[in-house]
Amino acid sequence: MAGYPTIMHTEEGMRDGLQIENADIPVADKIRLLDALSETGLKEIAVGSFVSPKWTPQMACIDELVQGFHPKPGVRYTYTALNDLGLERANAYTPPLSPKATQFNTKVDLCDVFAQRNNNRTQAQQIEAWSKVIRHAVSQGVTEGGISLASNAWGSNWTGEFSLDQRMGMLDRMHQLWSQAGIPVTRIDFSDAMSWNMPHQVEEQLTRIKERWPLIKDFNLHMHNGRGTALASVYAALRVLDGGDILRLQTAIGGMAGCPYCGNGRAAMMIATEDLMHMLEEMGIHTGVDIYRLIEVVWMAEEIVGHSLYGFVSKAGPRPRYHKLYPMDMPRIETLEQAKHFILGPSAYEGAASPWREPIKSFQRPKG
Repeated sequence: MAGYPTIMHTEEGMRDGLQIENADIPVADKIRLLDALSETGLKEIAVGSFVSPKWTPQMACIDELVQGFHPKPGVRYTYTALNDLGLERANAYTPPLSPKATQFNTKVDLCDVFAQRNNNRTQAQQIEAWSKVIRHAVSQGVTEGGISLASNAWGSNWTGEFSLDQRMGMLDRMHQLWSQAGIPVTRIDFSDAMSWNMPHQVEEQLTRIKERWPLIKDFNLHMHNGRGTALASVYAALRVLDGGDILRLQTAIGGMAGCPYCGNGRAAMMIATEDLMHMLEEMGIHTGVDIYRLIEVVWMAEEIVGHSLYGFVSKAGPRPRYHKLYPMDMPRIETLEQAKHFILGPSAYEGAASPWREPIKSFQRPKG
């Protein structure tokens, strides 16, 4: 089928973003940020994680956050829970949190080192768990299964790059188990916490999947942007997938994210949500997101976390259209603060040097 895939997007700033930031950020600021995100037109927002505060102290206030924020009708609020205790805590707030969809996936880290660092399990233990997942799926009468390469699909800072053949080999092992159980595989997930994705490899991988397993129509790409290639990799996916596919993407406002177990910390950032939304809109893929309001939320997030974030559109602004075109005789713009004029207006560059002796006029803009 022609056309772009259906995009299913999740905003991860409140979860993947704040979990790598200062643990002392007041819950009132987190509520303020979540409420502001809810007003941008985003359809799905991850609010945080119901996990032990011992290793993720940033999520210690998750109960207060969920009790205090103001859910907006039509927005899905999701969460992460890694065990039954976490699920039980989250269920107490469902709604306004959205119920967890019951999906059965077999998953594995290609990097055994990261599996142990991140999950305290070896790759062999992950593989051993596949049969249990599939048996449970059969007992529940499940009609569709999923396969997943977790956290390091394209490479690892500990063991190096993984090849297409390595990925396909591991995926094929999972796919065969589902097939033997009589359950078709319709979903696939690639995660890349260590920012090894490259556009040509993403294109090659998705092309191979579509050729090998045409029943797979639901693709999830969780790609971090520590090496600046993730947005280009999303574009590659958009070129391979078509109107009959679903493409699930996770990004974070300002690119705010990181991984404490991959050796990059905050440098393992994500795609900035505003950059993705801007690209999609300019490609003709309607998002329903107010890009200017979203940028203001990024600025709020920078104030809350106390440092500049990593996106581009929040600094240079969207491509200006119509009444948003810049004044022709505006002064010289040099600083990032002055560049905020695309929202703040002339007050952002008040006092800036201007070499123009006369107002600039042009036949290309006869109305000024």
